[in-house]
Formats: sequence, structure tokens, C-alpha cells
Amino acid sequence: MSSIARLMTTKIIASATVRAVKKRVLPSRAALVLTPTAVQKVKEIMSKEEAKGFIGLKVGVRQRGCNGLSYTLDYATSKDKLDEEVKQDGVTIIIDKKAQLTLLGTEMDYVEDKLSAEFVFNNPNIKGTCGCGESFSI
Repeated sequence: MSSIARLMTTKIIASATVRAVKKRVLPSRAALVLTPTAVQKVKEIMSKEEAKGFIGLKVGVRQRGCNGLSYTLDYATSKDKLDEEVKQDGVTIIIDKKAQLTLLGTEMDYVEDKLSAEFVFNNPNIKGTCGCGESFSI
């Protein structure tokens, strides 16, 4: 299946926003750190899909938006050889090999307010974002 066909058939399970943040020191072994609210939301999402054989959520990047890149979230059925696996507080996040350098030192949060509910990636590597926060550049 071509990469274009895969993108067209990919089911988006949640929306995601990015924020550029000041550099901060995260544990050196973690490619991605989840906040307690993100962990809780991932557990909630995975509990609904448990019987389908998913091992966790997979974070990737794709060319999109006015600033170049955006994050994708999908269910993971397996871990490819070069993918990074992050296990935290009972949840598993698989980071696609193409997204690893863009996610280093990033905090994944889940934010809910009156108008939206979404995963937010607080990323210290981002050089610019679009006005709506949907796409970014490194």
C-alpha cells in the first residue's frame, strides 16, 4: 500500500495541538513524557479498544498545514524495528521513526475546556507554529 493510500485510510482518533515552549530538562531516557491527564485519557481511549489487539497509541508526523508539519495519533497494533516505545504509568506510546527527532524532550498533555478537548504537545524544539497551533516547523 502506498504512503498516500495509507494516509487516506488512516483513522484519526484524536486531535492534537502543538506549543513551542522554553527549553527544559526532561529525564534523559524519555523521548516523550506524558502528563497525568494525558495518561488518564490514553487509558480511557485504550480501554474502549482493548479487544481489538491494539498495543497502544502511535504518534507520527506528516506534511500538513501552513507551517509544514503536524502530529498524527493512531492506534498501534505493532512496533516497527526503528520505532521508539515509551511506557509510562501503564500506557504505551509508540513513536514513529520519522517523528522521533521532532519529539525529543516533548511533554504530551491532554487539555479539555468548553470549546475543545485535545492532546497538546509542549515541544521545546519547535521554531514556529501557525496561528491555530495545528502545524509547526522545526
